[in-house]
Amino acid sequence: MDYDIIVIGGGHAGCEAALASARIGHSTLLVCLSYDAIALMPCNPSIGGTAKGHLVREIDALGGEMGVCADKSLLQIKMLNRTKGPAVYSLRGQADKKWYHNNMMSALDAESNLDLLESEVARIETENGKVSGVELANGERITAKAVVIATGVYLNGRTIIGEETKSSGPSGYAPATMLSNNLLELGIEIRRFKTGTPARIYRDSIDFSKMEIQEGEDVYSFSFMTEEKLVNLMQCYLTYTNQTTHEIIKSNIHRSPLYNGSIKGIGPRYCPSIEDKVMRFADKLRHQVFIEPEGYDNDEVYVQGMSSSLPKDVQEAMYHSISGMENCRFAKYAYAIEYDCINPIELSPALAVKKVTGLYSAGQFNGSSGYEEAAAQGLMAGINACHYIENKPAFILGRDKAYIGVLIDDLTTKGTPEPYRMMTARAEHRIYLRQDNADQRLTEDGYRLGLVKEDRYTRYKAKLAQIEELENLSHKALPKEQTSALLTVLKEAIPEHPLTLADLMRRPSVQFEHLRPLVDSKYSDNVLETLQVQIKYEGYLKKEFQAIHEQQRLEGKAIPVDLDYKTIKGLRIEAQQKLNKIKPLNLGQASRISGVSPADIAVLIVYLQKR
Repeated sequence: MDYDIIVIGGGHAGCEAALASARIGHSTLLVCLSYDAIALMPCNPSIGGTAKGHLVREIDALGGEMGVCADKSLLQIKMLNRTKGPAVYSLRGQADKKWYHNNMMSALDAESNLDLLESEVARIETENGKVSGVELANGERITAKAVVIATGVYLNGRTIIGEETKSSGPSGYAPATMLSNNLLELGIEIRRFKTGTPARIYRDSIDFSKMEIQEGEDVYSFSFMTEEKLVNLMQCYLTYTNQTTHEIIKSNIHRSPLYNGSIKGIGPRYCPSIEDKVMRFADKLRHQVFIEPEGYDNDEVYVQGMSSSLPKDVQEAMYHSISGMENCRFAKYAYAIEYDCINPIELSPALAVKKVTGLYSAGQFNGSSGYEEAAAQGLMAGINACHYIENKPAFILGRDKAYIGVLIDDLTTKGTPEPYRMMTARAEHRIYLRQDNADQRLTEDGYRLGLVKEDRYTRYKAKLAQIEELENLSHKALPKEQTSALLTVLKEAIPEHPLTLADLMRRPSVQFEHLRPLVDSKYSDNVLETLQVQIKYEGYLKKEFQAIHEQQRLEGKAIPVDLDYKTIKGLRIEAQQKLNKIKPLNLGQASRISGVSPADIAVLIVYLQKR
């Protein structure tokens, strides 16, 4: 068999990589261990969240699949961070994990350029340092011009529950055991990371009357293509740990694989296990525990906030100590999982493996955590694998263009000592990089790439026209009775002169819900929100664009990839070593490398000017 591109792994990264390759027009093979595990949600069956919602909308704006699939699979959706500014508003949706799998399978099956194969890849085949294909576990060889590795947490996966350990992928699926040695042979640095998941509890064994109801909201969708109104089908619930829970954990901490040395892999800082939270934050009296559905017809619930690797008897005791869960029955116990992954410093900003031409990498194999981070990388790796075989320049998003750009730049420039999680605080231009304008930032790129098709592009152009039309209307005076009624409700003084919609938008007290009744319903919520932010934060955005311009000045100063930094006098030894290892593409990237000081950058600028 002969393909243009082979994608290894059917998780969220692998699906986006394979779909991007096929949609751009290349023959693509997606190899996975099990069809049942395609687009699997082994941890929380949710999409989005703080900063992650931004990634999903950016994936969608570029023509990816995650947002479309999430909207079709939703059980509940809400907007996080409503009490903060619009830069950090983040969509989060609870999904039916079975629906999500089925919807993604339908998308994969619909692509004529894409084949699926249930098998294990044993080796990456190379000729003269270039990818030539893969060898399967059964010895069969399949040729390809480029390969994308998206193995998630399956490489040499090992699950841990107390003293019980076994070779396993997530949710009991078989691990991949053959590829790691081959990658080491190719000179690729492999590390060991760890993640985990809470127990699954039977819904009918929980007393929800003792918990706080968490309702969904009437908000816009993940995908800019979703026309129908999203419906919240199910509720989530909130309860808390208590001092009894914490004492159970502390008295059994010697049995925790995290604390007795059984687990060697490095776990995520921002999604710690419950035993880690209790031990690290000893002064905290309680921790939140969210009860979230696994599916519409599924009798299991996900206990968010209770990730653990403690023994089963300890898990039962600590879960039973929580209000509403006194009699809960376990469907699956919580577990930790260790797995092999690459040091992302081994990758270029195009997610190409530097030591093997034509080899790309995406997702948790790159040291990140989360479905959304994985999907974003998969999309970009798929695009760049296509550009490689087409002899086109790599498609790289800057930190000023997208959260995707921040994610990949952080991984490939700074590296990560632990599973990397996207957060709004990582983006220095977050006032501009908002959810509502993701299409304005990226849809033109998606169209040029061939991922955004005519129907999406036409809809995008119509939205731009609506924003322009509404902006023109926003400077016309509103009827005084309308503005007076609103200001009376807000307990603000009523001015003598007439007010415009733009005047109201600039007022700190005026929120979206106050503006909606004043605007014709033909203008969507997304259009109104985008214009409101543009007008309300006009001064901040102006400063943001100035900062972006300055960053682009540095990003525009290219550095030859064959430059030997040891030959540059005045560079400190540490800077020489770090720069030679990462080989930054430009001064902007060089300035973000850990261990490279502003003085080193000044030396580099002088050198490049002389050269």
